[in-house]
Amino acid sequence: MFTVNVEKECSCFRKSDMKNSQIFESKDQALMQAQKMAQKMNEEFCQKHNFSVVETGEHFTIRVEENRPAGGCCGGGHCG
Repeated sequence: MFTVNVEKECSCFRKSDMKNSQIFESKDQALMQAQKMAQKMNEEFCQKHNFSVVETGEHFTIRVEENRPAGGCCGGGHCG
């Protein structure tokens, strides 16, 4: 059995019709689903996060990372 999990459910994910913790019989099915989900999340969600797929054994995790503003500034007001 292969699993697809979203490591952190952001508010956009919770509002979507996507399901977390999915189980698949084959590795190919799980990988395809994880990639499809990450792509949809990157294209349709609010752009505050970037989503990528990480494989660990029989588990595919959709990693959630905060997008940084261009130029390397964190947006905290102390870079200017």
